[in-house]
Amino acid sequence: MTTGPMDDWVPHRGAMSLLGEVEQCDGEQLVARLRVPSSGLFANADGVPAWIGLEYMAQAAAAWSGAQARAGGGAPRAGMLLGTRRYAAAVAVFPAGATLRVTARCETRGDNGLALFDCRIEHDGNVLATARLSVYETAATGETR
Repeated sequence: MTTGPMDDWVPHRGAMSLLGEVEQCDGEQLVARLRVPSSGLFANADGVPAWIGLEYMAQAAAAWSGAQARAGGGAPRAGMLLGTRRYAAAVAVFPAGATLRVTARCETRGDNGLALFDCRIEHDGNVLATARLSVYETAATGETR
């Protein structure tokens, strides 16, 4: 699949669009990139608190799901983060100016809209955070699950 700016992949806009661009996407995973801001939503002079990594991961999972829908001739659907298991961060803050790689690998996806993603955030080859996300993708208008 093609790569490009996040606005092409997820419905998030403005301050809530936290990822920069898609680096790689295939049938199993999506890798996104972002530069950690030093100002704006969630940021301070040091960077962004590591707990925001959950949202980075969720947006990467949403982008992957949207890419799969478009590849099948459909449109991206709204989704919800249901929960996470074992979120572990090796840092308290993602440093301002750092370029992070966020990977969301789909481990399983059911016909009922539920999916499980194995996610990680890396900087310079070092894993800074990992988690498994449970997500729910809503049905398209007129479709039942």
